[in-house]
Amino acid sequence: MTAASPLELPERLGYRLKRVLLGPPLVSARLHDEKLSKKAALGVLSSDCISSSAYGSEEMLIFLLPAFGLAGFHVLLPLTAVVLCVLVVMTLLYRQVVTVYTQAGGSYVVARDNFGPKIAQIAAVALLIDYVVTVAVQSAAGTAAVASLVPSLSHRWTEFAITVGLILTLCYGNLRGVREAGRAFAFPTYFFVVMAGTAVLAGVVRDLTGRLAVLPHRAGMIEVNDSHHAVLAGASLYVLLKAFANGGASLTGLEAISNGVSAFRKPAGANARSTLTVMSLLLGSLVLGVSYLAYRTHATPYASGTPTVISQVARESFGHAWYGALAFTLVQVATALILWTGANTPFTGFPFLASFIAEDSFLPRQMTRRGHRLAFSNGILVLTVLAVALVSAVGTKVDALIPFYAIGVFTGFAMAGYGMAHHYRRHRRGRWRSGAVIGLLGGVVSSFVVGIFAVVKFGQGAWLVVLLFPVLWLILMRLNARYRAEAQSLDLATSGHPGRTTAPHYGRHTVLVLVDRLDLAVLRALRYAGSLRPTDIRAVHVSLDNEAARRLEMDWIARGLADRFALAVVECPDRRLIRAVMRLALNTALRDRAEVTVLLPRRTFSALSQRLLHDRTADRIAAAVGRIPHVNATIVPFDTTLLEEDADRLERRRADAANMPKLIDAASENGYGRMPPSPARQGQAETSEDRVVPIGSVSCKQRVTVAGRVEVVQVGSMAGRSLEVELFDDTGGIRLLFLGRTAIPGLSPGATLRATGRVGEFKGHLAVANPRWEMLHAAPS
Repeated sequence: MTAASPLELPERLGYRLKRVLLGPPLVSARLHDEKLSKKAALGVLSSDCISSSAYGSEEMLIFLLPAFGLAGFHVLLPLTAVVLCVLVVMTLLYRQVVTVYTQAGGSYVVARDNFGPKIAQIAAVALLIDYVVTVAVQSAAGTAAVASLVPSLSHRWTEFAITVGLILTLCYGNLRGVREAGRAFAFPTYFFVVMAGTAVLAGVVRDLTGRLAVLPHRAGMIEVNDSHHAVLAGASLYVLLKAFANGGASLTGLEAISNGVSAFRKPAGANARSTLTVMSLLLGSLVLGVSYLAYRTHATPYASGTPTVISQVARESFGHAWYGALAFTLVQVATALILWTGANTPFTGFPFLASFIAEDSFLPRQMTRRGHRLAFSNGILVLTVLAVALVSAVGTKVDALIPFYAIGVFTGFAMAGYGMAHHYRRHRRGRWRSGAVIGLLGGVVSSFVVGIFAVVKFGQGAWLVVLLFPVLWLILMRLNARYRAEAQSLDLATSGHPGRTTAPHYGRHTVLVLVDRLDLAVLRALRYAGSLRPTDIRAVHVSLDNEAARRLEMDWIARGLADRFALAVVECPDRRLIRAVMRLALNTALRDRAEVTVLLPRRTFSALSQRLLHDRTADRIAAAVGRIPHVNATIVPFDTTLLEEDADRLERRRADAANMPKLIDAASENGYGRMPPSPARQGQAETSEDRVVPIGSVSCKQRVTVAGRVEVVQVGSMAGRSLEVELFDDTGGIRLLFLGRTAIPGLSPGATLRATGRVGEFKGHLAVANPRWEMLHAAPS
């Protein structure tokens, strides 16, 4: 038997447009192929972290120079050293996280595992806020790098347009899938590391040879007072804390690898750990190098945000010759690219994290669905909307966005630290004491940084983050309570009424077809009602207009429908249509002691102008009658936009589909249910005489070896405690029945296997009971 081509159905315009924009859909089996190598992951997941070296030193100078004058350049280096010490602690902490927790989620998964789901939502809120702000900060910083290279772009609305356009571009790239995003976004990370590293080395060489110039103070730079302020004065300590808080923004993005560890190829934990170490080394080296050269050149931030400190450092490091100008241009291009691609990291982390939270029923479950290209499309779209809204409200100046930034990051760090300390104390395996100390140290340091940010940045916008934390946490709790209430109402086992699971249903089945007017939609509903094989079919018209009801009765008789279906007219004097249908359905169920199905014909329209002319009465009736015991509502749609030639083509394709592989019918003379048993055991390779034959060629009582793909797995079939499998090849399908068991590891839809046994009959089709079998390929996870 030759396999026919699969039945093709017309696609919606929206899907066709999605296919054009995003490419063909990826099947779930490709999910493993979309994993990232260490090189690709370093480019994709670390761009956010490494790129923060482009503005970390500048953000510290913004507070140091107005308070300490030229002495602020001397304070910059020890303050940078403090930031790098925090970096070391956080790196050691997250090396533990990615080793123990190899699924995406990072600090959220750590907190959930050690403190429970409610406490874990603190980490969830922190990281979700951080991801949104990261997109805005990185995009705005990249735009500032471009404006530093091309001063004519230094205009508020121009920078806003560039930033928003970049966010939308990143959204599109990630909707195409992980692999496409990795290819597009890995190069800028390596490009920036090479160019920024070259600039630092060139600057150090020029400094050692005495050729590194000190920049004069120019118009537009922030105010730099004299150099005689006391660094250790009480008021100065507050300034130091503010500068440290700004410099702490250099560590944002460190958690991205732990939040996306499941995107790594196996072994995910080891690959993530080594990638994290390389990322931290690169970040620390670049931050230290930029801070040192800023100290030596007296590179001063501008009030407008451009030119940036790193651009000033790069220009002086390479000199002003033509080759220096070329190298400076490449550094700025590389800086803009990595900052913009640093904004891509949340597009990987946010959807993964949101899917974990949604699986725990604290976010809408739509966040768990993979889209057209296997990405979590809903999470990507939500992140895009929130990031654009933040940029629209605050603007594109990085210094204005920083106060929203690091509170969420370091709150996540703190939850991860305390969670790992609790994990090691609870399990006490290996070097658990050192692990617990590192976790506790990371938690304490992170909590200290959160406290600093909340205090010193409160008036600059941190108050909004502090306010959002409890509000968003309560919202997540409310969503979870709603999901739990719905689950309890649907869970028969815990509803307190065990009799519901065994209560007998009525033996009669009555179908009520609601008729408002006689057309093709009603005729289709009547035809569908007949296919249900009910005890009784009743066409019902709820009369809101006596004259319209009389015309319908005459038309019903004239069309010859009265010979097959009686038309009942029900009065509705108060014109409460939905109430009348509910009363009719309830009375039918009680008087006839019947299960009642209400069929509601619904006409569908493609044009908005047509849809506006029709209400959604069928949906409202279905929602109302569905609450009545023993009453079910089914909407029968009729597409008014389907052309006659399209309908004919679908009918022809349906006829062609009859030649597609199907379960092979058993010979009628064999009798129902004769299953010659054979011992159940998993085999290795079959003997030479066991030749694989096409499923379509087998017959009853024949001992055969077949191979194919599992399409259906059914637990607890009519044969009792059993596992029923439908196995197909290009010629047909056969049932495999595993008696006495309800699960086999790896045996699920999508797996391919080979089975040997004697063919019998089950449910009217050929089947093999307890076959010898060999798994050829497991189903994709």
